[in-house]
Amino acid sequence: MRLAFSIALRFLKSGKGQTLLIALGISVGVAVQVFIGSLIQGLQASLVNTTIGSSSQITIRSESDERTIPDWQRVVYEVKLASPDVRYVSPAISGSAFIEYEAGTEPILLRGFNLADSDPIYKYGAALYEGRLPERTDEVIIGRDLSEKTGIRPGDKAFILLPAGDAVRLTVSGLFDLNVQSLNRSWIITNLETAQNVLGLDKRVTTVEMQVATVFSADGMGARIAEVLSDEDLVVDNWKDLNRSLLSGLNGQSVSSLMIQVFVLIAVLLGIASVLAISVVQRSKQLGILKAMGIKDRDASLIFVFQGAMLGLLGGALGIGFGYGLLQMFTTFARNPDGTPVVPILINPGFIALSGLFALVSAMIASVIPARISSRLNPIEVIKNG
Repeated sequence: MRLAFSIALRFLKSGKGQTLLIALGISVGVAVQVFIGSLIQGLQASLVNTTIGSSSQITIRSESDERTIPDWQRVVYEVKLASPDVRYVSPAISGSAFIEYEAGTEPILLRGFNLADSDPIYKYGAALYEGRLPERTDEVIIGRDLSEKTGIRPGDKAFILLPAGDAVRLTVSGLFDLNVQSLNRSWIITNLETAQNVLGLDKRVTTVEMQVATVFSADGMGARIAEVLSDEDLVVDNWKDLNRSLLSGLNGQSVSSLMIQVFVLIAVLLGIASVLAISVVQRSKQLGILKAMGIKDRDASLIFVFQGAMLGLLGGALGIGFGYGLLQMFTTFARNPDGTPVVPILINPGFIALSGLFALVSAMIASVIPARISSRLNPIEVIKNG
């Protein structure tokens, strides 16, 4: 084995141009894998974060006649007990109403939260750009678009008209911008007690909302929560069931990325196999002499296996470097007008290492064909035909 490795290294050094050409071919394949894989992963992470990163990923709602959850404290407790992967959980209230202003009325959705528990889910604290969060039972915050349309500013009174015909005045304590126009235009956020008083819900809530540690396991976790609750009036929704078109798009991206990477690997494998097979023919005389001197067929085969392994290592290392350089160039030059990357690249060390490993394995697989050819060489015929 040591002799085979030494001969393989000498063969590679003697044909430096050929060795460099094969290594560059492997490196291009690995660089394409690293670049496309990281780009697709970053795009998927960005889409998921934009869609559900600042919203409820599992929601418990009631199908009872009143559409409310009276014993929501028990529900929250059982959710935390049943699913340690739940990161944040909060009771919430939603109620439709209208806000009155000089030019008319505008439909709004009054949302009441336990602010400390729900802020990590919706991140409205970070989205607050003027004023402060509600601190009293008559305070609310409204979105940027609603403020611009109605002219209501922090410190002003918001006149809220309820579907039943009642009306209440609430003080606007701040303005938020969640970067979603529909939310900025319709949501009015307040604390749980204020929403309960305005909507006449006593101590009840309409939903229990949560985010999970692994977003793609939300469907399985939702099923487990429903089983633990065992309440016919409660329905557990998850974001995967409510966003099937998004999941279909993500799966399509993953499949296309995988197909590209597979075909790149096949091209690399065929390229290495063909070049090494030619190398067997080119070095058949040396191999014949080595066999005549007593080298075993196994060692003759190992020469090309070692060549494949060394080429795979060299090409994989170069490819990872090239791929990382492409990612840095893409994030540097492909930017939005505000300076943010067009697609945020996800640098996954595990995926990059796996790409390098695939290059090594592909090169070793490609070396099997020339290795078999070399083991079948007859030294007498090779030397005779010289």
